[in-house]
Amino acid sequence: MRQLAIISGKGGCGKTTLTAAFSSLAENIVLADCDVDASDLPLILKPQVIKIEDCPGLELASIDHDLCNGCGICAKVCRFGAVLENFTINPYSCEGCAACTVACPENAVSLVPGVSGQAVSSMTRFGPMAHAKMGIGEEASGKLVNMVRKKAVELADQYCCKLIIIDGPPGTGCPVMAAITGTDLVLVLSEPTVSGLHDLKRVIELTEHFKIPTVACINRYDINRKKSLEIEAFCREAGVPLLACLPYTDITTQAMIKEESVIEYASHSRDPGAEEFAKLVRKLWSEIEMRVLQPPDKGIRSKALHIREFKFPE
Repeated sequence: MRQLAIISGKGGCGKTTLTAAFSSLAENIVLADCDVDASDLPLILKPQVIKIEDCPGLELASIDHDLCNGCGICAKVCRFGAVLENFTINPYSCEGCAACTVACPENAVSLVPGVSGQAVSSMTRFGPMAHAKMGIGEEASGKLVNMVRKKAVELADQYCCKLIIIDGPPGTGCPVMAAITGTDLVLVLSEPTVSGLHDLKRVIELTEHFKIPTVACINRYDINRKKSLEIEAFCREAGVPLLACLPYTDITTQAMIKEESVIEYASHSRDPGAEEFAKLVRKLWSEIEMRVLQPPDKGIRSKALHIREFKFPE
């Protein structure tokens, strides 16, 4: 099977919008929402839950009150103030350092595995999906992303799907690395702003480090055409094909309100702008599909060899 990841250097660039649109255009796919801190794809696709599994998180301290004599040594050695007055542990303060387990003279304190979130296997109108919900204040989101990707592969094997589309988290941190490692193609979204260009450069550095073929798309290009031209120039210099420039529109918002992809919304909307935007998305998907579904031995090996002349919108 092949894997496509859609990421951006910041939130709000349109990753989920495009993922939902691609899911309505592609066939024989599995979806993976790897933005575990704020999973939005289920809001559009309304999945039917098949299975929920806990994801083990960091180990946290636990006090056995049958052994505890109330000496308070654990509270004195805890640098994070996690031991409360009634000798229970505040899970949001505990860092799992184990100092209290060493200091307790009665061996009443031990470390127990916590639960960082839940991974969900589900079915949508476009096919199976894996997503997750991170617990409030929990860490190790990269571990939960790995679990989501593992569930996506299991679903792809179960339903004989040939492509996994990953809705990635924003930024360049651990969750993003977990979302893109081992994928066959990365689509990077950017916006024509100072921070958008800066974050795009950081993301490209990340995909180059992992040697993953990368393509780019500018969303809302017409809010700052000058900055869009700068992004185009950077992509050309970096050897990253710029596949599309999508205009600013409220069609995406209207589609989300209806719990539809922009492709579905355009099929019944009376707004002519909806179909025009849908055409641009279809063209973008055809460009991506051509690249990501190529056999591994004929895939994109040198990004510089696959740059084509891109005609910037007037």
